[in-house]
Amino acid sequence: MENFAVIDLGSNSCRMTVTQIQDDGSYKVTHRLKEMVRLSENENEAETPTLQPAAIERTIAALQSFKVVYDKLPNLTLKAVATAATRKAANQKKFLKQVKTEVGLDIQVIPGTTEAYYDYLGVVNTLPTTNCVMMDTGGGSCELVLIINGQAKNLISLPIGAVSLSEKFKLNDQIPASALFDTMTFVDKLFNSVWWLRNGQNLPLVCLGGSNRTLAKINRRKSNFLNFEDIHGYRLRDTAIYQTFNEVLKQDAAGRAKIPGLAKDRADIIVGGMIPAIMLMRFLDSDRIIFSQNGLREGVLFEHLTALAEQNSKVTE
Repeated sequence: MENFAVIDLGSNSCRMTVTQIQDDGSYKVTHRLKEMVRLSENENEAETPTLQPAAIERTIAALQSFKVVYDKLPNLTLKAVATAATRKAANQKKFLKQVKTEVGLDIQVIPGTTEAYYDYLGVVNTLPTTNCVMMDTGGGSCELVLIINGQAKNLISLPIGAVSLSEKFKLNDQIPASALFDTMTFVDKLFNSVWWLRNGQNLPLVCLGGSNRTLAKINRRKSNFLNFEDIHGYRLRDTAIYQTFNEVLKQDAAGRAKIPGLAKDRADIIVGGMIPAIMLMRFLDSDRIIFSQNGLREGVLFEHLTALAEQNSKVTE
């Protein structure tokens, strides 16, 4: 038996999943932990992107709380990866060294394309997604994958996310019409620059990431689902999605914090977080979103399970 832990250090949140893997290849998730660390907060205020002391302090505190959990686990395999905020930070090496010193943890900073591929593995192994466009909207980046016949045909990571868009266009509180227009124009131009994206015309979107999942949670709360957070495989039509976005837009940050299904700590970044999905639906003329609870951490798990299966097959040959 092996305890396989994956830590995903993103721009907005830090998450850890622990999966217990039996010798016969069966597995079950035993821990899911999340801390909102806002690692990318004010990162772009300097001339070069720089992780700020307060954000680093929050992140190290979160990682230390995870360590308390995984240090108790026998036969532990631990993989920690960092994405957009750490990827672009000028003080990346100093930050990683500080984490190593204070937590004893080695973190691998992965390219955006690797992040997108892990997302793809997490989705295709848990949802019937033969042909679709997959989108993972994080705090500082947005991963897109064109999936055709179950295969990742094209993939890319774009430098837009809930935190970065909200800070760049000042979408944190009341949303001026001009700020909304500027944001949507910016995102639309970015999508237009991805040559292969139009090959996903009329295909459904499969969305993951905290902001996209919030769309699902708000609607599940409206429909009185007993477990509104269980959104894996949940589907929404475009009309419901646009109506929800409109309701969110009408509120300031305090009003958004009161919307059932919307976590209070997302109220100031949720508009920036929802815009990429809204714009991509229109760009592709897609009429529905399928939501995925699984992404990067599950993708790392499936990569590991495949490697274990290959090792076992070699042993038995």
